[in-house]
Amino acid sequence: MSSTWGHTFRISTFGESHGGAIGVTVEGCPPRLALDAEAIQADLDRRRPGQSRLTTQRDEADRVRILSGTFEGRTLGTPIGMLIPNSDARPEAYEDLRDVYRPSHADYVTEAKYGIRNWQGGGRASARETAARVAGGAVARRLLAVACDVRVLAWVAQVHKIRSGADPATVTPEAVEASPTRCGDPEAAERMVAAIADARRRGDSLGGIVSCVARGVPAGLGEPVFDKLEADLAKALLSLPAARGFEIGSGFAAASMTGVEHNDPFVAGPDGRPRTLSNHSGGVQGGISNGEDIVVAVAFKPTATIAAEQRTVDRSGQEVALAARGRHDPCVLPRAVPIVEAMVCLVLADHWLRQRTVAVLDDA
Repeated sequence: MSSTWGHTFRISTFGESHGGAIGVTVEGCPPRLALDAEAIQADLDRRRPGQSRLTTQRDEADRVRILSGTFEGRTLGTPIGMLIPNSDARPEAYEDLRDVYRPSHADYVTEAKYGIRNWQGGGRASARETAARVAGGAVARRLLAVACDVRVLAWVAQVHKIRSGADPATVTPEAVEASPTRCGDPEAAERMVAAIADARRRGDSLGGIVSCVARGVPAGLGEPVFDKLEADLAKALLSLPAARGFEIGSGFAAASMTGVEHNDPFVAGPDGRPRTLSNHSGGVQGGISNGEDIVVAVAFKPTATIAAEQRTVDRSGQEVALAARGRHDPCVLPRAVPIVEAMVCLVLADHWLRQRTVAVLDDA
């Protein structure tokens, strides 16, 4: 079972939803990067459960402990080990699901693949694992900020049929964090809050879309064939629990455009480097960053655990009715925002370090 992401900048996560802890090991981070637990905690606090009435009421503080890889507030260049204890796990709450396959969960397929599963929550398939990714992504975020002033910001672009009016070119962290919806649009936020609350009352759940912009990305990151920058971004974001679709730039809308409409004309920038008048490419052309904002979006399905009664089967093949109980998000979108940012940071940090190994020779 692979639990590792990245080539040069790599993370490996471990732990289960209702085990003792989850954690991450970060390898490939350069030495002497200023890093402390509070820099990581800031991102974990945005992902943690119980932060608002829109999310699960599981009460995890998600206080991170750095176990290795730093000394006197700076990285050593050695593996960075981080641990996040599970302080509010309630595995006994899943006892009645020991032999039942929850619809649209990983219960059945995990058992079909491995012949065994941890029925106390979702195990490795649980979104609880993403706290470890956020911790690793916080290290990548710090590296990007110091190395090349790259800033990554995500927001909830849509909940069910309600769309945010936030503009990728101008949306700010302050606008995103102004509402527990993290949609960056006050008018849409009110409607999203009402829709999520209504879904919870009905025992249902809602899906939506998270958009993300990476600003200040230098030209030249990515490769032209299998390791295209957009391909690695797609794999990273589609590896998230509940992710169902990925777009970059114009995305699927490009299918209904002409070449004249879609092409991004070049002009001379103030620094003498080419710039584009539009950004339908989403900051990536030919698999390589072109220096414009990288703009991506990922669609998330409605939370699979719902209180409404559903049909399913147990391990003996008997059909049963299931109405799930417990503490679950009626909409994963608000807490998915920092997770999307983390995965984008991990991809960009990895490709930035990989680009540092490329030597361009001038034989003129």
